Amino acid sequence: MLRLRGLAIGRGGRRVLEDVALDLVPGEAVLLRGPNGIGKTSLLRVVAGLAPPLAGQVEMAPDLVAYAAHADGLKSTLTAQENLGFWARIFDRPDPAGAVTAALAALGLSGLRDRMAHEMSAGQKRRLGLARLLVTRRPLWLLDEPTVSLDVDSVAGFAALLRDHLAGGGAALIATHIELGLAGARNFDLTPFRARSGAGVQTGRRASFDEVFG
Repeated sequence: MLRLRGLAIGRGGRRVLEDVALDLVPGEAVLLRGPNGIGKTSLLRVVAGLAPPLAGQVEMAPDLVAYAAHADGLKSTLTAQENLGFWARIFDRPDPAGAVTAALAALGLSGLRDRMAHEMSAGQKRRLGLARLLVTRRPLWLLDEPTVSLDVDSVAGFAALLRDHLAGGGAALIATHIELGLAGARNFDLTPFRARSGAGVQTGRRASFDEVFG
């Protein structure tokens, strides 16, 4: 589903990771490990297509990724239902209303469907942001500290959703300091890939679909 080869990652004008190699297959969760500042968020942003690699390739089919970052991706003046409806239409769901209803129920937000996002608590906003993953129908979830602001019960609920996603053939690349109870999840320590001092910054590119699967 995802292959990283010789990937170099930059942040703030300097190289932070280099020669990253990783394969991710359907049904698998990979947990990014390493100290703060090692480049976990930067790596996820490159895989999501929000920043170019400095070198190497990100190989995957198009329209595969759903990305949940530190920001919840919500419009504060829209209701929970309207926020998810927007994302359902962006991702061209054939039944956007049904997709929204199911996602709200899955995250325990059915009773808040008509509440404005700015009226929600931090934990409720976080759950609504994570509900976006369910309306996308994308098989590869990129998750950057997805449980921030969640209480114990909400963490357990999200972990259950994540297990269901993996059991259905999805995959996940996750930066987290919380144990999510994912049996068989693989730890991927980024420390060995820390960039050497003075490393160059040659620009890389994303492999095309034809190059990967042609």
